[in-house]
Amino acid sequence: MEEQEFRIESDTIGPVKIPKEALWGPQTERSRNNFPSGELMPLQIVRAFLHLKKAAAESNVEVGDEPKEKGEAIEDAIDHLLALSDEELRKDFPLHVLQTGSGTQSNMNVNEVVANLANKLHPGLNILPNDDVNRGQSSNDTFPTAMNIVAVEALDKLEPAIKHLIDELVVKEKLYWKTVKVGRTHLQDATPLTFGQELSGYISALKHDLEYIQNLKPTLYELAIGGTAVGTGLNAAPGMTEKIAGKLSKVYGHEFKVDTNKFWGLAHHSGINVVHGALKTLASDMFKIAQDVRFLASGPRAGYGELNIPANEPGSSIMPGKVNPTQAEAVTMAVAKVLGNDTTISFTASQGNFEMNVFKTVMIAAFLDSCDILTGTITGFADKMIHGLTVNEERMDDLLENSLMTVTALSPHIGYHDAAKIAQAADKEGTTLKEAALKSGKVTEEQYDEWMDFMQMTNIDRSNIEE
Repeated sequence: MEEQEFRIESDTIGPVKIPKEALWGPQTERSRNNFPSGELMPLQIVRAFLHLKKAAAESNVEVGDEPKEKGEAIEDAIDHLLALSDEELRKDFPLHVLQTGSGTQSNMNVNEVVANLANKLHPGLNILPNDDVNRGQSSNDTFPTAMNIVAVEALDKLEPAIKHLIDELVVKEKLYWKTVKVGRTHLQDATPLTFGQELSGYISALKHDLEYIQNLKPTLYELAIGGTAVGTGLNAAPGMTEKIAGKLSKVYGHEFKVDTNKFWGLAHHSGINVVHGALKTLASDMFKIAQDVRFLASGPRAGYGELNIPANEPGSSIMPGKVNPTQAEAVTMAVAKVLGNDTTISFTASQGNFEMNVFKTVMIAAFLDSCDILTGTITGFADKMIHGLTVNEERMDDLLENSLMTVTALSPHIGYHDAAKIAQAADKEGTTLKEAALKSGKVTEEQYDEWMDFMQMTNIDRSNIEE
């Protein structure tokens, strides 16, 4: 095996041995060796940093704070990096989430790689990581800026997944709008509703969740860039940050702004925290929906058996023919992760000690994880479960006919007390509700048939369908 070659570079602490072909420098190498545990820094963060550094270089040139030839060399190097695939990009960005909580080492990883590549592409300019690539910036304002950018990006991917699930549910809502079934409260029989009405509740929940996310999302457009070390903006050229915001807005298609309190931007991450609260709400609603569907599809013979779910894969290694609600299970497991991430984010958001929060890296990693797994599992749930979902109308009819709670329709005519006696008698004697009602002498057969109209009990109105 060929022995790896190294080069020696120095930082403010001293010399560091670095793999010869690596584009990174001494600070990246120190972090790579000092913090080898946990997940790697998400590449979304790396790409956001690259766009930020390019916008900063362009802006510094425009305000006269960076020589044009250096700024253009930095831009060129960044364009080369942005054109790489994720696999190729990862080779130069090897750091982990569990590093310094300010993200300083990831900021320097970007600075070092961009500077070294710029020097390779444009020899003789002597572009430096701190003085040139990081000009007018600090890790303390660049990392939270990148956090907000990637959070917005992640939401841009999640929102269509929610809309897609809503669309799939609407198809089933309309198809089964008049399919009457037993309602259930407290896990006990209740009065009838239609399956379409039941689905309309899911749809409304998801529409509200989407609205919560969209209403809260703009708080993430407020960028910390320009605060530099502690929020005062020391070493940032006048006009630079406004230009950066404009350039990033064009790249990402959102109206980012920098006219915000920088002391808040560095020490608090309220936007990440509050928006993730909306993701937690979405996750909670998804758990309820997935749980309902898998219970209603339980069986096929020893459960509720009201729904038929697609057979996506064999459900057992020992029991032939078994079908499991795997898409629902994936959703519920994702929810467990999201609720855990919410605890992480809630705690880390509270740790803004003095002028800076030092849990930035783990906070944004948790946020991105929630968005990613919700996007994937919601899409899978829509395509591989809801799309192929059908109802077992015969089973629904049987359960409805045997339900005792339809006796509620008799209450306005014979009173709550006598209606309750009929239901209790039917349950105790194992008879049908109709038999118990006729036996009570309180209801004639003609009255029973007139009043016991299941569809009428649903108060159905087609205008209730979510459009």
